[in-house]
Amino acid sequence: MKKISFVIPCYNSSYTIKSVVSEINSTMNLLNNYVYEIVLVNDCSPDNTFEVIKKLALEDEHIISLNLAKNVGQHAALMAGFHYVAGDIVVCLDDDGQTPANEVEKLIDKIEEGYDVVYASYENKQHSGFRNWGSSVNSKMTEIMLGKPKELYISSYFASRRFVIEEMLQYEGCYPYVIGLVLRTTKNICNVPVHHRQREVGTSGYTIGRLIGLWMNGFTSFSVKPLRLANYFGCFSAICGFLYAFVIIVRYFIYHTAPLGWSSTTALLLILGGIILMVLGMMGEYIGRIYLCINSTPQYVVRELIKKADEGK
Repeated sequence: MKKISFVIPCYNSSYTIKSVVSEINSTMNLLNNYVYEIVLVNDCSPDNTFEVIKKLALEDEHIISLNLAKNVGQHAALMAGFHYVAGDIVVCLDDDGQTPANEVEKLIDKIEEGYDVVYASYENKQHSGFRNWGSSVNSKMTEIMLGKPKELYISSYFASRRFVIEEMLQYEGCYPYVIGLVLRTTKNICNVPVHHRQREVGTSGYTIGRLIGLWMNGFTSFSVKPLRLANYFGCFSAICGFLYAFVIIVRYFIYHTAPLGWSSTTALLLILGGIILMVLGMMGEYIGRIYLCINSTPQYVVRELIKKADEGK
């Protein structure tokens, strides 16, 4: 029988993760053609999430619990979980219960049809307005920077064939971006509609700072288009400057006057100076990430691994 591996990054989910695991267990018990495992990754939660998932792992042989030494974010936590999966199909979902584990058969069926990766899509998303805005910006960014098909909806609930996961694990950079890794591995991707639930406890862990960090990971790790755009914009500014200089020279020889206006000149200098600093900062971001990767900065550090076979050790 084929094996399904569930990977769930956990952060401040001590009140919700039990119900998610319970739903996976009850759903997979109805799918007689598959065996399964659940890899729970505690992303250094400030609450007692690890104590909860540790207890689950010691009670259920299907569960492996990882405790990361520091908070690394959802994508790096997923990469940590991928290193411990043994399934033919890997399913990733959230720890808050909003992604319906009882509809996982829809994703698995699409994989069995021949697709390499299947993303869940939602007709009525129950995220906050801020989170929906962040998702839409992220979607547009992946279209422009990474070549994502416009009709493809990307979500945190997806299923993948094992070879895709193994290819993703070849990436050793310290800033993983799962969507970029998927898109550079295969184009045989589809969507399947599922329901999206209301969050029962807590709020989303994605702040504006985390969203910006996620976007930076996307376009600095898998695309040089920002540098090209900066180059194009610099060329455009230079052309405008030459044209303006030409206009000044023509006016001087024809009308014997030169345009005055210190305030406009100062504004122009400030604008161009800001653009230059922005481009330099962008280049510095790329160089800094290269430096960290050269120094083998880890994606994550596992502090502890718990499974039922370890009980009593």
